[in-house]
This record gives sequence, C-alpha cells and structure tokens, in this order.
Amino acid sequence: MALRNHIATRVFVFLLLTACANAHGKKSEEKKECAPAAASGPGGSFDITKLGATGNGRTDSTKAVMEAWKSACGGAGKQTIVIPKGDFVTGPLDFIGPCKGDVTVQLDGNLLGSNDLSKYKANWIEVRKVDNLVITGKGTLDGQGPGVWSKNSCAKNYNCKILPNTLVLNSVNNGLVSGITLLNAKFFHMNMFRCKDVTIQGVTITAPEDSPNTDGIHMGDSSKISIVGTTIGTGDDCISIGPGSEGINITGVTCGPGHGISVGSLGRYKDEKDVKDITVKDCVLKKTTNGIRIKSYEDALSPITASKLTYENIKMEDVANPIIIDQKYCPNKICTSKGNSKVSVKDVTFKNITGTSSTPEAVSLLCSDKLPCSGVQMNDVKVEYGGSDNKTMAVCNNAKVTATGCLKELACL
Repeated sequence: MALRNHIATRVFVFLLLTACANAHGKKSEEKKECAPAAASGPGGSFDITKLGATGNGRTDSTKAVMEAWKSACGGAGKQTIVIPKGDFVTGPLDFIGPCKGDVTVQLDGNLLGSNDLSKYKANWIEVRKVDNLVITGKGTLDGQGPGVWSKNSCAKNYNCKILPNTLVLNSVNNGLVSGITLLNAKFFHMNMFRCKDVTIQGVTITAPEDSPNTDGIHMGDSSKISIVGTTIGTGDDCISIGPGSEGINITGVTCGPGHGISVGSLGRYKDEKDVKDITVKDCVLKKTTNGIRIKSYEDALSPITASKLTYENIKMEDVANPIIIDQKYCPNKICTSKGNSKVSVKDVTFKNITGTSSTPEAVSLLCSDKLPCSGVQMNDVKVEYGGSDNKTMAVCNNAKVTATGCLKELACL
C-alpha cells in the first residue's frame, strides 16, 4: 500500500546502568550498556511471570517483559525469554541491541497490545540492531486492532497518524520467526526494515477482510528474506515488497483474504532504491482483490527499477486481477499522470499461473507509455474468468511480452 514508506523509524532510548559502568571502572557518562548481574555467565532463561507478569488479560506486564529483555540481551551465550501460557497485556516493547549473546523469545502464551494509544510513540514491539534472533512458539501476538481501527483516517488523509505496527524488525541480521500467530494488528502485522538473512516460517497472520491497512508482512531496504509455509489473511496486502528489497524468496504461502502479494508501491518518495531478484513460487491466492501485483506511481520523484521478478507455480482461486502490473497506481487521488514516468519494470517472468479469476481481465499489464515494461515472459499462464457474463481477456498496454503455452486470450500478442 502507498502508506508503507511513510512510517517513521522510532526514536529509541538507551537505558544507562550506573552500576554496570562502575563495575567496569567506567564513568556513567560513557553511556555503555551492560546486563544486570542476574544475566551474567553463558546461557540463561527468563520467565516473565517470575519477574512480575500476570497473565490475566488485564494487568499491564510491560515492565516484566522489558526486564526479561534487558537481562537476556545483556547475557553471554544463548539466552531465552519465556512467555508462558496466559494473556499478558503490554504497552510498547522496545527490544534494543546489540546483544552480548543469542536471544530466543519463546512465545507459548499470548501478548496483547494495549489499546491506550497515548502509550505509543510508534510501534508496539520493535526489535532493533539485534543479530541471531529467534522468535518461536505456538503463542499469539494480538494487536487488539478492533478496539482502535475506527481511529484510522488513512483512507481519507494520506498524511494520517499511523497506528502502531505489531512486530517491527529494524536492522536485524540472521533472524527466525517461526510458528507464532499474529492477530488483528492495529496497522501492519510485521514490518522489516534494513534486515538481512531473516526467515519467516510457519507463521499465521489473521485479520478481517475489512480491517484497514493491516498488511501481513512488509519489507523495505532488506535482503535475503525468506517467507516459507506461511498463511496470511488480512485487510490489505498479504505481503508487500518495498523499495530497496533484494534477494527475496516467498514459497508455499497461502494468501486470502487480502490485496495479494505485491511489489510496491514504488516511486512515491525521492531516492528510493531498486527492487531486484524476487521469487514467488508454489503459492495459493484465495479470493483476493489482486493476485501477484507490481505497482508504481507514474509521477515518481526519482528513477527506480524493479527487475528480475519471477512468479512460478501460482494457483488463483476466484481472484480479482490475478496478474497485474500497474504503472499508473494512484490511491486516494494523491498523484498525477503528468510528468515523465521514472519507474522501470523489466525482466518479469510469469510461469505456470493457473486457476480462476473473478474478473474478466485475468491479465492486466498497465504499463507507462513513457517507460514501457520490458522483458515480460508469460509461460503456461492459464487463468480463466469464472463468470458467465463475459469472456476471459488480457489488457496489455505498453508491454513487451513473449508468451508460450498460454491461453490464447492471455498471450498479449
């Protein structure tokens, strides 16, 4: 969605521990962090209930969770934060590194994000500058979005106040998020920024179809990201790939409801970085408003290129706009078609795309006359309109296409 690049990075407060500085013969003014004595030594486990958390769904457990993080992040070796079964309400959780060892968050219970918006500067859970992070378990991060979605004015005002994202990974390297559920985010469920070598595996992300701006997973300025075996149904993009994304692998994802799996939007802001080497394969999209989509503004502020995009073995089930490249993307009437397009889309492969479309236009390549799409290959594209009031068709504007084995109506010849 167009709002994703508007989200500001948080301002973090580094806590200074005077006792720590004294223990190392340093003055507190040097502002160096270290762990409490309880976290010293290789390896440790920190159960939030033993630090004062109460899992009754009402009591604020923010302090206990933050104490667990400080101890785990400050300890050497493998450290574990345990969130046992129960419903633990918290306000914003700022998990700041770098850490001395490797931290695992074992989520067996449920964290619930407070709906007191005055507590938040930006996001609910943000992990920043942490390497070798694992978040795993069968528990849930419940954003409790239904209580605040009415305060979202972004459909009417592009420069709206952004509600808290559920889980933000900011400058995380070598990370794994597995098994957990993200439910009813206030805004995005997961957002990755400046991350590298992160895997999202076996995760479930759920919000109602009409929930506003509840993207499943968004990423930007990130590389070597894998999303595997994950199920996403939300009110916005299941997955959105923003500027500066490279080496992205999406495999075995089930998407729906939602707006599909999108690259973009691109070109909204000045000096965005290129998107390249994106692979989406072995995925199923069910009743989404778009299928596999690339979207960019025609009035982009700076040149940017999206290239080497491969979509393979994708099944559509009653999807509107199953294949769409939209170089004239313009939400909320905030843009103009005037000026030269600066977004290049090239070297895009659609292979073995099958199933049904809920609209006659199973393929829409809406490229710019000023900067046409190039190197588009369509191999074995066989998506048929499921209705009876029209015929399956393709709309192909300003696109240089090579087609083999496709339905003749979709060949863009």
